[in-house]
Amino acid sequence: MKRTTVAVAAGALLLPLTGCGGDTRAGSGDTVTVTVGYQSKTINTVTAGTLLRSLGSFERELNSLGDGVTYKVKWQDYATGAPITAQMTAGKIDIGSMGDFPLLINAARGTQLGKPTHLVSVTGYNLRGGLNTIVTAPNSHLASLKDLRGKKVSTSIGSAADGTLVRALRRAGIDPDKGIEKLNQQPAVGASALSAGSADALSQFVAWPGLLAYQGKAKALYDGAELNLPTFHGVTAREDFAKRRPAVLQAFLKAQAEATDYLNDHPVTAAEKVAEATGLPAEVVYLYNGAHGIATFDPALKPRLISALKQDVSVLKSAKLIGNVDVDAFVDDRYAKKALGSSYTAGLTAAPAPAASEVWPKGATRTRSFATPTALLRHLAAHRDGIRAAYVPDATTGTPWFADKAVWVADGDRLLPFVAPATARAYVAGHQGARTVSYAAALARAAS
Repeated sequence: MKRTTVAVAAGALLLPLTGCGGDTRAGSGDTVTVTVGYQSKTINTVTAGTLLRSLGSFERELNSLGDGVTYKVKWQDYATGAPITAQMTAGKIDIGSMGDFPLLINAARGTQLGKPTHLVSVTGYNLRGGLNTIVTAPNSHLASLKDLRGKKVSTSIGSAADGTLVRALRRAGIDPDKGIEKLNQQPAVGASALSAGSADALSQFVAWPGLLAYQGKAKALYDGAELNLPTFHGVTAREDFAKRRPAVLQAFLKAQAEATDYLNDHPVTAAEKVAEATGLPAEVVYLYNGAHGIATFDPALKPRLISALKQDVSVLKSAKLIGNVDVDAFVDDRYAKKALGSSYTAGLTAAPAPAASEVWPKGATRTRSFATPTALLRHLAAHRDGIRAAYVPDATTGTPWFADKAVWVADGDRLLPFVAPATARAYVAGHQGARTVSYAAALARAAS
Protein backbone atom coordinates (compact mmCIF):
# COMPACT_ATOMS: atom_id res chain seq x y z
CA MET A 1 0.00 0.00 0.00
CA LYS A 2 1.19 3.50 -0.68
CA ARG A 3 -0.51 4.91 2.38
CA THR A 4 1.53 5.08 5.56
CA THR A 5 -0.29 5.79 8.79
CA VAL A 6 1.75 7.59 11.42
CA ALA A 7 0.93 6.80 15.00
CA VAL A 8 3.41 8.23 17.49
CA ALA A 9 2.84 8.46 21.20
CA ALA A 10 2.96 12.02 22.49
CA GLY A 11 6.44 12.97 23.52
CA ALA A 12 8.10 9.92 21.93
CA LEU A 13 10.45 12.08 19.92
CA LEU A 14 11.90 13.51 23.10
CA LEU A 15 13.30 10.16 24.24
CA PRO A 16 16.93 9.48 23.30
CA LEU A 17 17.83 6.11 21.78
CA THR A 18 19.58 3.53 23.90
CA GLY A 19 23.32 3.93 23.56
CA CYS A 20 23.01 7.39 22.02
CA GLY A 21 24.16 10.37 23.99
CA GLY A 22 21.89 13.40 24.09
CA ASP A 23 22.78 16.75 22.54
CA THR A 24 25.67 17.90 24.72
CA ARG A 25 26.38 21.00 22.66
CA ALA A 26 23.04 22.77 22.81
CA GLY A 27 21.35 23.93 25.96
CA SER A 28 18.13 25.78 26.70
CA GLY A 29 18.03 29.11 24.92
CA ASP A 30 20.62 28.15 22.30
CA THR A 31 20.02 28.19 18.54
CA VAL A 32 20.85 25.10 16.49
CA THR A 33 20.92 25.03 12.68
CA VAL A 34 20.06 21.73 11.00
CA THR A 35 21.24 21.48 7.39
CA VAL A 36 19.31 19.26 4.97
CA GLY A 37 20.65 18.39 1.53
CA TYR A 38 18.06 17.38 -1.05
CA GLN A 39 17.46 17.14 -4.80
CA SER A 40 14.39 19.10 -5.79
CA LYS A 41 14.15 17.68 -9.29
CA THR A 42 14.79 14.09 -8.21
CA ILE A 43 11.15 13.88 -7.34
CA ASN A 44 11.17 10.48 -5.63
CA THR A 45 12.90 12.20 -2.72
CA VAL A 46 10.16 14.82 -2.26
CA THR A 47 8.95 13.42 1.06
CA ALA A 48 12.40 14.19 2.46
CA GLY A 49 12.94 17.32 0.38
CA THR A 50 10.73 19.41 -1.89
CA LEU A 51 7.31 18.44 -0.56
CA LEU A 52 8.51 18.22 3.02
CA ARG A 53 9.97 21.69 2.75
CA SER A 54 6.83 23.19 1.21
CA LEU A 55 4.64 21.73 3.94
CA GLY A 56 6.85 23.05 6.77
CA SER A 57 6.50 19.69 8.54
CA PHE A 58 10.07 19.49 9.80
CA GLU A 59 10.05 22.96 11.27
CA ARG A 60 6.78 22.23 13.09
CA GLU A 61 8.17 19.02 14.54
CA LEU A 62 11.29 20.80 15.76
CA ASN A 63 9.22 23.55 17.35
CA SER A 64 7.22 20.93 19.23
CA LEU A 65 10.27 19.30 20.83
CA GLY A 66 9.97 21.60 23.84
CA ASP A 67 13.64 21.38 24.79
CA GLY A 68 14.19 25.15 25.02
CA VAL A 69 16.37 25.16 21.88
CA THR A 70 15.59 27.34 18.87
CA TYR A 71 15.99 25.34 15.68
CA LYS A 72 16.62 26.69 12.21
CA VAL A 73 16.51 24.51 9.11
CA LYS A 74 18.88 25.26 6.24
CA TRP A 75 17.78 23.62 2.98
CA GLN A 76 20.43 23.02 0.29
CA ASP A 77 19.32 21.91 -3.18
CA TYR A 78 21.56 19.84 -5.47
CA ALA A 79 21.21 18.14 -8.87
CA THR A 80 22.71 14.81 -7.74
CA GLY A 81 23.72 12.96 -4.60
CA ALA A 82 27.51 13.36 -5.02
CA PRO A 83 27.79 16.93 -3.66
CA ILE A 84 25.49 16.03 -0.78
CA THR A 85 27.88 13.25 0.19
CA ALA A 86 30.86 15.61 -0.09
CA GLN A 87 29.18 18.12 2.20
CA MET A 88 28.11 15.42 4.67
CA THR A 89 31.62 14.03 5.04
CA ALA A 90 32.85 17.60 5.52
CA GLY A 91 30.39 17.97 8.39
CA LYS A 92 28.35 20.65 6.59
CA ILE A 93 25.15 18.66 5.89
CA ASP A 94 23.41 16.71 8.62
CA ILE A 95 20.70 14.86 6.68
CA GLY A 96 20.60 14.10 2.94
CA SER A 97 18.47 12.21 0.42
CA MET A 98 19.63 10.42 -2.72
CA GLY A 99 19.24 7.29 -4.85
CA ASP A 100 20.44 3.80 -4.00
CA PHE A 101 23.76 3.88 -5.87
CA PRO A 102 24.74 7.31 -4.48
CA LEU A 103 23.77 6.00 -1.04
CA LEU A 104 26.41 3.28 -1.35
CA ILE A 105 29.00 5.87 -2.36
CA ASN A 106 27.84 7.91 0.65
CA ALA A 107 28.46 4.89 2.88
CA ALA A 108 31.87 4.18 1.34
CA ARG A 109 33.11 7.79 1.54
CA GLY A 110 31.92 8.16 5.11
CA THR A 111 33.76 5.02 6.20
CA GLN A 112 36.88 5.91 4.22
CA LEU A 113 37.11 9.38 5.77
CA GLY A 114 36.17 8.31 9.28
CA LYS A 115 32.90 10.24 9.03
CA PRO A 116 30.35 7.40 8.93
CA THR A 117 26.80 7.91 7.71
CA HIS A 118 23.73 5.72 7.95
CA LEU A 119 20.69 4.96 5.81
CA VAL A 120 17.76 5.78 8.10
CA SER A 121 14.67 5.65 5.85
CA VAL A 122 13.33 5.21 2.31
CA THR A 123 11.48 7.87 0.31
CA GLY A 124 10.22 6.43 -3.02
CA TYR A 125 10.86 2.99 -4.51
CA ASN A 126 9.88 0.68 -7.36
CA LEU A 127 10.24 -3.03 -6.73
CA ARG A 128 11.00 -3.83 -10.39
CA GLY A 129 13.41 -0.96 -11.13
CA GLY A 130 11.04 1.28 -13.09
CA LEU A 131 12.52 4.53 -11.72
CA ASN A 132 15.25 4.44 -14.39
CA THR A 133 14.71 4.51 -18.16
CA ILE A 134 16.87 4.57 -21.28
CA VAL A 135 15.53 6.93 -23.94
CA THR A 136 16.48 7.95 -27.47
CA ALA A 137 15.63 10.90 -29.71
CA PRO A 138 12.04 10.95 -31.06
CA ASN A 139 13.22 10.28 -34.63
CA SER A 140 15.84 7.69 -33.67
CA HIS A 141 15.95 4.38 -35.55
CA LEU A 142 17.30 2.60 -32.46
CA ALA A 143 14.75 -0.02 -31.46
CA SER A 144 16.45 -2.21 -28.85
CA LEU A 145 19.42 -2.35 -26.51
CA LYS A 146 21.39 -4.34 -29.06
CA ASP A 147 21.22 -1.30 -31.34
CA LEU A 148 23.31 0.65 -28.80
CA ARG A 149 26.46 -1.27 -29.70
CA GLY A 150 29.08 1.27 -30.74
CA LYS A 151 26.77 4.21 -29.96
CA LYS A 152 27.24 7.19 -27.64
CA VAL A 153 25.17 6.86 -24.48
CA SER A 154 24.93 9.62 -21.89
CA THR A 155 24.51 8.77 -18.22
CA SER A 156 25.78 9.87 -14.81
CA ILE A 157 28.44 7.43 -13.66
CA GLY A 158 27.81 6.31 -10.10
CA SER A 159 24.07 6.89 -10.37
CA ALA A 160 21.29 4.29 -10.30
CA ALA A 161 20.63 5.14 -13.95
CA ASP A 162 24.18 4.08 -14.82
CA GLY A 163 23.59 0.89 -12.85
CA THR A 164 20.51 0.20 -14.96
CA LEU A 165 22.49 0.84 -18.15
CA VAL A 166 25.32 -1.48 -17.09
CA ARG A 167 23.00 -4.31 -16.11
CA ALA A 168 20.78 -3.94 -19.16
CA LEU A 169 23.73 -3.95 -21.56
CA ARG A 170 25.20 -7.04 -19.94
CA ARG A 171 21.89 -8.87 -20.34
CA ALA A 172 21.87 -7.82 -24.00
CA GLY A 173 25.36 -9.28 -24.45
CA ILE A 174 27.12 -5.90 -24.70
CA ASP A 175 30.20 -5.03 -22.65
CA PRO A 176 29.23 -1.76 -20.90
CA ASP A 177 32.88 -0.67 -20.85
CA LYS A 178 33.84 -1.47 -24.44
CA GLY A 179 30.62 -2.00 -26.35
CA ILE A 180 29.43 1.60 -26.17
CA GLU A 181 30.96 5.05 -25.82
CA LYS A 182 29.74 6.18 -22.42
CA LEU A 183 29.40 9.91 -21.82
CA ASN A 184 29.58 10.79 -18.13
CA GLN A 185 27.25 13.80 -17.91
CA GLN A 186 24.88 15.51 -15.52
CA PRO A 187 21.23 14.81 -16.43
CA ALA A 188 20.57 18.25 -17.89
CA VAL A 189 23.74 18.09 -19.98
CA GLY A 190 22.83 14.63 -21.22
CA ALA A 191 19.34 15.78 -22.16
CA SER A 192 20.86 18.59 -24.21
CA ALA A 193 23.31 16.18 -25.82
CA LEU A 194 20.45 13.91 -26.85
CA SER A 195 18.57 16.82 -28.40
CA ALA A 196 21.69 18.05 -30.19
CA GLY A 197 22.49 14.61 -31.59
CA SER A 198 25.83 14.31 -29.80
CA ALA A 199 24.41 11.40 -27.78
CA ASP A 200 22.47 8.53 -29.31
CA ALA A 201 20.72 7.57 -26.08
CA LEU A 202 20.32 8.75 -22.51
CA SER A 203 20.06 6.56 -19.40
CA GLN A 204 18.76 8.60 -16.49
CA PHE A 205 16.79 8.54 -13.28
CA VAL A 206 13.48 10.12 -12.41
CA ALA A 207 12.18 12.56 -13.60
CA TRP A 208 14.32 13.10 -16.72
CA PRO A 209 13.06 10.27 -18.95
CA GLY A 210 9.40 11.10 -18.26
CA LEU A 211 10.04 14.82 -18.68
CA LEU A 212 11.76 14.41 -22.05
CA ALA A 213 9.04 12.05 -23.28
CA TYR A 214 6.32 14.45 -22.15
CA GLN A 215 8.06 17.31 -23.96
CA GLY A 216 8.34 15.26 -27.13
CA LYS A 217 12.14 15.34 -26.92
CA ALA A 218 12.65 11.61 -26.37
CA LYS A 219 11.04 8.21 -26.61
CA ALA A 220 11.62 5.19 -24.39
CA LEU A 221 14.05 2.51 -25.54
CA TYR A 222 14.29 0.43 -22.35
CA ASP A 223 12.13 0.24 -19.25
CA GLY A 224 14.32 -0.28 -16.18
CA ALA A 225 11.59 -2.49 -14.70
CA GLU A 226 12.62 -5.20 -17.17
CA LEU A 227 15.53 -5.87 -14.80
CA ASN A 228 13.03 -6.81 -12.08
CA LEU A 229 15.41 -5.51 -9.42
CA PRO A 230 14.25 -2.89 -6.89
CA THR A 231 15.44 0.70 -7.12
CA PHE A 232 14.82 3.29 -4.43
CA HIS A 233 15.77 6.63 -2.90
CA GLY A 234 16.49 7.09 0.76
CA VAL A 235 17.58 9.32 3.61
CA THR A 236 21.10 9.24 5.04
CA ALA A 237 22.32 10.95 8.20
CA ARG A 238 25.75 11.57 9.68
CA GLU A 239 26.44 9.19 12.54
CA ASP A 240 27.81 11.89 14.82
CA PHE A 241 24.77 14.08 14.19
CA ALA A 242 22.35 11.21 14.85
CA LYS A 243 24.04 10.32 18.12
CA ARG A 244 24.30 13.93 19.27
CA ARG A 245 20.75 14.90 18.31
CA PRO A 246 18.57 11.76 18.09
CA ALA A 247 15.39 13.73 18.84
CA VAL A 248 16.08 16.02 15.87
CA LEU A 249 16.60 13.10 13.50
CA GLN A 250 13.45 11.45 14.79
CA ALA A 251 11.60 14.73 14.26
CA PHE A 252 12.78 14.70 10.64
CA LEU A 253 11.59 11.13 10.14
CA LYS A 254 8.22 11.89 11.70
CA ALA A 255 7.92 14.91 9.39
CA GLN A 256 8.89 12.71 6.44
CA ALA A 257 6.12 10.28 7.34
CA GLU A 258 3.64 13.15 7.56
CA ALA A 259 4.73 14.32 4.10
CA THR A 260 4.34 10.74 2.86
CA ASP A 261 0.78 10.64 4.19
CA TYR A 262 0.05 13.97 2.53
CA LEU A 263 1.38 12.74 -0.83
CA ASN A 264 -0.63 9.52 -0.62
CA ASP A 265 -3.82 11.26 0.56
CA HIS A 266 -3.60 14.19 -1.86
CA PRO A 267 -1.58 12.95 -4.85
CA VAL A 268 -2.81 15.58 -7.32
CA THR A 269 -2.30 18.48 -4.91
CA ALA A 270 1.11 17.12 -3.94
CA ALA A 271 2.09 16.92 -7.61
CA GLU A 272 1.00 20.54 -8.09
CA LYS A 273 3.05 21.63 -5.06
CA VAL A 274 6.17 19.85 -6.29
CA ALA A 275 5.64 21.24 -9.79
CA GLU A 276 5.40 24.78 -8.44
CA ALA A 277 8.58 24.38 -6.42
CA THR A 278 10.65 22.70 -9.14
CA GLY A 279 9.33 24.08 -12.42
CA LEU A 280 8.60 20.55 -13.61
CA PRO A 281 5.23 19.92 -15.29
CA ALA A 282 2.75 18.57 -12.76
CA GLU A 283 1.80 15.88 -15.30
CA VAL A 284 5.37 14.55 -15.15
CA VAL A 285 5.50 14.69 -11.36
CA TYR A 286 2.25 12.73 -11.21
CA LEU A 287 3.60 10.07 -13.60
CA TYR A 288 6.14 9.15 -10.93
CA ASN A 289 4.48 10.23 -7.67
CA GLY A 290 0.78 9.77 -8.41
CA ALA A 291 -1.74 7.44 -6.82
CA HIS A 292 -0.67 4.68 -9.23
CA GLY A 293 2.66 6.24 -10.17
CA ILE A 294 5.97 4.57 -10.89
CA ALA A 295 7.11 5.17 -7.30
CA THR A 296 5.65 3.93 -4.04
CA PHE A 297 6.33 6.05 -0.96
CA ASP A 298 6.94 4.48 2.44
CA PRO A 299 9.76 5.26 4.92
CA ALA A 300 10.26 1.61 5.90
CA LEU A 301 13.61 0.01 5.09
CA LYS A 302 12.11 -3.10 3.52
CA PRO A 303 14.29 -6.24 3.49
CA ARG A 304 13.80 -6.55 -0.28
CA LEU A 305 15.22 -3.06 -0.81
CA ILE A 306 18.22 -3.74 1.41
CA SER A 307 18.86 -7.00 -0.43
CA ALA A 308 18.87 -5.09 -3.74
CA LEU A 309 21.27 -2.53 -2.25
CA LYS A 310 23.70 -5.34 -1.47
CA GLN A 311 23.53 -6.47 -5.11
CA ASP A 312 24.34 -2.92 -6.23
CA VAL A 313 27.73 -3.03 -4.50
CA SER A 314 29.30 -5.23 -7.19
CA VAL A 315 28.29 -2.81 -9.97
CA LEU A 316 29.97 0.14 -8.25
CA LYS A 317 33.02 -1.97 -7.38
CA SER A 318 33.45 -3.00 -11.01
CA ALA A 319 33.41 0.70 -11.93
CA LYS A 320 36.10 1.27 -9.26
CA LEU A 321 33.89 3.82 -7.50
CA ILE A 322 33.85 2.01 -4.16
CA GLY A 323 35.53 -0.86 -2.37
CA ASN A 324 33.69 -3.17 -0.03
CA VAL A 325 30.65 -1.71 1.73
CA ASP A 326 29.13 -3.24 4.83
CA VAL A 327 25.49 -2.61 3.94
CA ASP A 328 24.19 -4.10 7.18
CA ALA A 329 26.32 -1.66 9.18
CA PHE A 330 25.21 1.24 6.95
CA VAL A 331 21.49 0.55 7.49
CA ASP A 332 20.17 1.87 10.80
CA ASP A 333 16.41 1.71 11.30
CA ARG A 334 16.42 2.44 15.04
CA TYR A 335 15.54 6.10 14.60
CA ALA A 336 12.63 5.42 12.25
CA LYS A 337 11.30 2.66 14.50
CA LYS A 338 11.41 5.03 17.46
CA ALA A 339 9.79 7.88 15.56
CA LEU A 340 7.09 5.97 13.68
CA GLY A 341 6.23 3.08 15.99
CA SER A 342 3.77 0.50 14.71
CA SER A 343 3.35 2.19 11.34
CA TYR A 344 7.00 1.51 10.59
CA THR A 345 6.53 -2.20 11.33
CA ALA A 346 3.46 -2.30 9.10
CA GLY A 347 5.39 -0.66 6.28
CA LEU A 348 7.96 -3.45 6.23
CA THR A 349 5.47 -5.84 4.65
CA ALA A 350 3.13 -3.39 2.88
CA ALA A 351 2.75 -3.94 -0.87
CA PRO A 352 2.60 -1.28 -3.59
CA ALA A 353 -0.78 -0.29 -4.98
CA PRO A 354 -1.73 -2.31 -8.06
CA ALA A 355 -1.14 -0.71 -11.44
CA ALA A 356 -4.08 1.15 -12.96
CA SER A 357 -5.00 3.26 -15.97
CA GLU A 358 -5.69 6.87 -14.96
CA VAL A 359 -7.02 10.02 -16.55
CA TRP A 360 -6.41 13.49 -15.15
CA PRO A 361 -9.27 15.70 -16.42
CA LYS A 362 -8.59 19.38 -16.98
CA GLY A 363 -9.46 21.48 -13.94
CA ALA A 364 -9.89 18.42 -11.72
CA THR A 365 -8.31 17.85 -8.31
CA ARG A 366 -8.79 14.09 -8.63
CA THR A 367 -7.93 11.57 -11.29
CA ARG A 368 -10.23 8.86 -12.62
CA SER A 369 -9.16 5.22 -12.82
CA PHE A 370 -10.22 2.62 -15.39
CA ALA A 371 -10.25 -1.15 -15.18
CA THR A 372 -8.36 -1.60 -18.45
CA PRO A 373 -6.27 0.45 -20.88
CA THR A 374 -8.95 -0.19 -23.49
CA ALA A 375 -11.58 1.41 -21.27
CA LEU A 376 -9.29 4.39 -20.74
CA LEU A 377 -8.80 4.81 -24.50
CA ARG A 378 -12.55 4.65 -25.03
CA HIS A 379 -12.96 7.50 -22.55
CA LEU A 380 -10.17 9.50 -24.19
CA ALA A 381 -11.75 9.09 -27.61
CA ALA A 382 -14.97 10.61 -26.27
CA HIS A 383 -13.29 13.43 -24.30
CA ARG A 384 -10.41 14.55 -26.48
CA ASP A 385 -10.49 18.18 -25.35
CA GLY A 386 -11.05 17.64 -21.65
CA ILE A 387 -7.97 15.65 -20.68
CA ARG A 388 -4.88 17.02 -18.98
CA ALA A 389 -2.95 13.73 -18.93
CA ALA A 390 -3.57 10.00 -19.26
CA TYR A 391 -1.44 7.20 -17.84
CA VAL A 392 -1.37 3.47 -18.61
CA PRO A 393 0.66 0.60 -17.06
CA ASP A 394 3.03 -1.42 -19.24
CA ALA A 395 1.36 -4.76 -19.96
CA THR A 396 4.55 -6.63 -19.03
CA THR A 397 6.24 -4.64 -16.26
CA GLY A 398 3.38 -2.54 -14.88
CA THR A 399 5.42 0.67 -15.27
CA PRO A 400 3.04 3.62 -15.84
CA TRP A 401 3.67 5.76 -18.92
CA PHE A 402 1.87 8.50 -20.80
CA ALA A 403 -0.87 6.93 -22.92
CA ASP A 404 0.04 8.96 -26.00
CA LYS A 405 3.74 8.04 -25.66
CA ALA A 406 3.23 4.30 -25.14
CA VAL A 407 3.74 1.62 -27.78
CA TRP A 408 0.31 0.05 -28.39
CA VAL A 409 -0.50 -3.52 -29.34
CA ALA A 410 -3.86 -4.76 -30.57
CA ASP A 411 -4.58 -8.32 -29.47
CA GLY A 412 -8.11 -9.22 -30.44
CA ASP A 413 -10.44 -6.87 -28.59
CA ARG A 414 -7.71 -5.83 -26.19
CA LEU A 415 -5.42 -2.82 -26.56
CA LEU A 416 -2.22 -3.20 -24.57
CA PRO A 417 0.36 -0.47 -23.80
CA PHE A 418 4.12 -0.89 -23.47
CA VAL A 419 6.79 1.60 -22.42
CA ALA A 420 9.39 0.40 -24.91
CA PRO A 421 9.20 -1.08 -28.43
CA ALA A 422 11.24 -4.19 -27.57
CA THR A 423 8.75 -5.41 -24.98
CA ALA A 424 5.88 -4.74 -27.37
CA ARG A 425 7.62 -6.79 -30.05
CA ALA A 426 8.26 -9.59 -27.57
CA TYR A 427 4.55 -9.70 -26.73
CA VAL A 428 3.56 -9.74 -30.40
CA ALA A 429 6.00 -12.56 -31.09
CA GLY A 430 4.37 -14.67 -28.41
CA HIS A 431 0.72 -13.96 -29.29
CA GLN A 432 -0.57 -15.01 -32.67
CA GLY A 433 -2.61 -12.30 -34.34
CA ALA A 434 -1.31 -9.50 -32.12
CA ARG A 435 0.24 -6.48 -33.83
CA THR A 436 1.54 -3.04 -32.96
CA VAL A 437 -0.68 -0.07 -33.83
CA SER A 438 -0.29 3.68 -33.61
CA TYR A 439 -1.82 5.65 -30.76
CA ALA A 440 -4.32 7.18 -33.17
CA ALA A 441 -5.30 3.74 -34.42
CA ALA A 442 -5.65 2.50 -30.84
CA LEU A 443 -7.99 5.38 -30.04
CA ALA A 444 -10.05 4.64 -33.13
CA ARG A 445 -10.31 0.93 -32.32
CA ALA A 446 -11.36 1.71 -28.74
CA ALA A 447 -14.02 4.16 -29.95
CA SER A 448 -15.49 1.61 -32.31
